[in-house]
Amino acid sequence: MSLTFYWYPKCGTCRKAKKWLDEHNLAYETVHIVENPPSREELVDLYHKSGLELKKFFNTSGQKYRELGVKDRLKTATEDELLDLLASDGMLIKRPLLTDGEHVTVGFKEEEYEKMWFK
Repeated sequence: MSLTFYWYPKCGTCRKAKKWLDEHNLAYETVHIVENPPSREELVDLYHKSGLELKKFFNTSGQKYRELGVKDRLKTATEDELLDLLASDGMLIKRPLLTDGEHVTVGFKEEEYEKMWFK
């Protein structure tokens, strides 16, 4: 199982998730989510494989989210508009994103990681 870990090194939650992965001896490739954000096509794929609502992919506590008034836009924007917005700036994407190509987790909850990635 090859894992891709989209993260932002200055993010405390990302560092906790990385520590968890290391402690569980899981191999992964890191991708800096701001310097190399997932493309729109990759986001579509991650979104569909996650089974989550698209709004769960937004970093709601981020400065960019507030600056751009995304909270209000979520109510009326189409799925395509939201995907374009996510693809426009890695800081808008909730992190970390972890995928093996089939499964996806968004954010870090230890219980969720245990269930999904430590089988």
